[in-house]
Amino acid sequence: MARLRIVEDDLSGEAIRGLVALHLAGMHAHSPACKVHALPVEALRQPGVTFYSAWMDDDLAGMGALRQIDPSHSEIKSMRVVPDFLGKGIGEAILLHLLAVARAKGHARVSLETGTGPAFEPALRLYRKHGFNNCAAFADYVLDDFSQCLTLVL
Repeated sequence: MARLRIVEDDLSGEAIRGLVALHLAGMHAHSPACKVHALPVEALRQPGVTFYSAWMDDDLAGMGALRQIDPSHSEIKSMRVVPDFLGKGIGEAILLHLLAVARAKGHARVSLETGTGPAFEPALRLYRKHGFNNCAAFADYVLDDFSQCLTLVL
């Protein structure tokens, strides 16, 4: 039976770079151009960002990242599941992994920014299932009729 492995990733592999490109394309397809806050590979390699890939045996299943905002607050970035693995609990496993990492780093809160509309509903259901609630804008985000921010106190 295949087991999921979530590992810190340097974004050098072809498969993970392809998934980042798929994520960016999806965000551009479902968001106003000025509201795409998804990060390209180069930004995911910046200090303060820790990137993870999820694997089922040798198959890339998903990804997610944590960006440290300050010593007690981190942000979830680049959560995406490979289409063939949707509905199999991969997103939830990645989210739980990111929350565990944030707790281990001593962060008191984890937040995220996302959009509204049908394309964002599955992710919103997952975040809310795990206790995330809408909050005021954080970092450089601005709330409007498209963007929303959620947070979870750890």
